[in-house]
Amino acid sequence: MIPFNKQTSILIKGATHNCRKTDIFIDEGKIQAVGEGIRSEYKGTAAFEIDAGGDVLLPGLVNTHTHAAMSLLRGYADDMVLFEWLSQKIWPLEAHLNGDDVYWGTRLACLEMIKTGTIAFNDMYFFMDRAADAVEESGMWACLSHGFIDLFTEEKREAEIKATINLHNHIKSRNNPKITFATGPHALYTVSPEGLTWCAEYANEHDAGIHIHLSETKQEVDDCIKNNGVSPAAHLDKYGILTERTVAAHCCYLDEAETELLGKRKTAASHNPASNMKLAGGRAIPYQALKGAGAPVTLGTDGCASNNNLDLFEEMKIAALLQKFATGDPTILPAEEAIQIASHAGAEALRTGGGIIAPGYAADIILVDRNAICNTPFHNPISNIVYACGGNSVRSVICDGAILMHDREIPGEDAILAGAEAAAAALVARREDELKNQS
Repeated sequence: MIPFNKQTSILIKGATHNCRKTDIFIDEGKIQAVGEGIRSEYKGTAAFEIDAGGDVLLPGLVNTHTHAAMSLLRGYADDMVLFEWLSQKIWPLEAHLNGDDVYWGTRLACLEMIKTGTIAFNDMYFFMDRAADAVEESGMWACLSHGFIDLFTEEKREAEIKATINLHNHIKSRNNPKITFATGPHALYTVSPEGLTWCAEYANEHDAGIHIHLSETKQEVDDCIKNNGVSPAAHLDKYGILTERTVAAHCCYLDEAETELLGKRKTAASHNPASNMKLAGGRAIPYQALKGAGAPVTLGTDGCASNNNLDLFEEMKIAALLQKFATGDPTILPAEEAIQIASHAGAEALRTGGGIIAPGYAADIILVDRNAICNTPFHNPISNIVYACGGNSVRSVICDGAILMHDREIPGEDAILAGAEAAAAALVARREDELKNQS
């Protein structure tokens, strides 16, 4: 019987790693040994064995910017201008969200991420205690933040501070090392200087992460300079937001001085190419400049309302192609780097302890089907992973030494799909009833 979602000792035999056949032994949530032929040393000692049959061994992927429960909004509003999309469709529907919606939306998101090789994610939304329920049941790593939006009013700010502290206390009470906390100041245009300062100081006091949107659109940049006299990154830095524990999503419109600032602060930029392209953001993240400045670059999908999936395999390909297209340089963001920003860089940003296939690192591992069409022929498995394969080619997922998926099987999948479908229908029905009452 497969020990799903329970940390156990595992021996993986005959995987392909760095173009060579490799065995790997996992115990107590860590990679204990990696190498060709180690199966003889550990045979009979593992509680479960996986015959990989040449499947490609990779670090589990890490999604550094999500609004996971927005999976319930997948396909609800597409092909619209950003502000109209938000003001006419997304925000009015979100006004009807409840905790059960967030639970089912996050449960669905976790299912999709596991199915496509993601083992950890950085999430900002509402009713995050219910998101924590969903994460814990899934077995994934997650860093959770309440979307702090004070709209420059003291009354709202006090409510957001209370909600943030309550979430932090709730996460601590769960005593689950795979669920961590971050403050979540939404953006400089929705959070006051006082709110930004509080989020920065609270995160610093508790050694917590900070999760924020930064320079997603040109209007955001223009308005910030007009209202504050400085660029968005400089504005956030003034209030202590840019730290080595911060993940800043989007970062499309950073100028040279801002990329240097992120590099100096070691603030991670989360590249969300599919969402930015779909909403016609107009500019690609300055990847090469950030890399040159020493700023970590990671990969994220954003929410399903603006992507519309959570498949980091797809995101790796889009990221690599977008950088080449935007710069005119086909050598930028090669396949190996795309995998690195989707795995190791994200693991470092979220401090999971994984992201590398080597002894001592967290046992966060995925196996990609060697016999999939996308892996035939097998000239270059790394190239195949980024440019040919999708997340549906992932066969098995191990997170912190626990098997979350094996041979595409995840226990309870049908019940999760049914629960999410029902929650989404009920949410939209509440919005439609509101519109009827207004007419």
